[in-house]
Amino acid sequence: MECYSGFAYIYDRLMQDVDYDRWVDYIQEVFNRFNVKPKLVLELACGTGNICTRMAQRGYEMIGLDLSADMLNVALSKTDKLGLDILYLMQDMTEFELYGTVDAVLCLMDSLNYLLSEEELLKTFKLVSNYLNPGGLFLFDLNSRYKLKKILGNNTFAVEEDEIFYVWDNNYDEKTEICEFYLTFFVREGEKYRRIDEIHRERAYKISTVKNLLKQAGLAFLGCYEPFTFDKAQKNSERLFIIAKQCVDKAVTM
Repeated sequence: MECYSGFAYIYDRLMQDVDYDRWVDYIQEVFNRFNVKPKLVLELACGTGNICTRMAQRGYEMIGLDLSADMLNVALSKTDKLGLDILYLMQDMTEFELYGTVDAVLCLMDSLNYLLSEEELLKTFKLVSNYLNPGGLFLFDLNSRYKLKKILGNNTFAVEEDEIFYVWDNNYDEKTEICEFYLTFFVREGEKYRRIDEIHRERAYKISTVKNLLKQAGLAFLGCYEPFTFDKAQKNSERLFIIAKQCVDKAVTM
């Protein structure tokens, strides 16, 4: 998994076109549709806190967890400016620890694609199951196999955005189903440009595999949907929204 070092400080500038309020609206629609009223919510791979802050502003108690210290530094700065109380933890989502259980877990922006093996994905699902209260929901999204293979894979993109120019060169491996992203950013700072190089890797997963791993972790699969809807995902869907539920009454294993 990548730690978003220099990239963390330009992340929000690159993601200005993302409608985070729409994401949070959908999260609340999911809660309403499945008749849950969570108070304490955990977001895995919370990044710079764009979802956490908006959820907190709507009255949820939030825990944000991320592996990158730089991303969390940005999140903390943002949270302080907004006067919010959010607990941020620097941990790997494949081996995180909490002091107690939560009512819902989120993992968004294709963060789970960064887990490159079924073993890592299962470890994360088991931890979610361990810390999720009975009846609690687990909502996450994935870049689909179709997107990684047909749209992103083996393509090169050049993008210019608000004094940032970057080249995004991708390579998809049919055998491993891993797509490697080679990103080079040129960020304008006064009259000069600073170069940032990043390598990211995402693994494509079959829905059948995800369902099986959720079952092994003790989570009930509720559905796989088109983005921001409750319409069943299709073969050419680019992003998949998946909802699972903790149905087992159990004690937390600390």
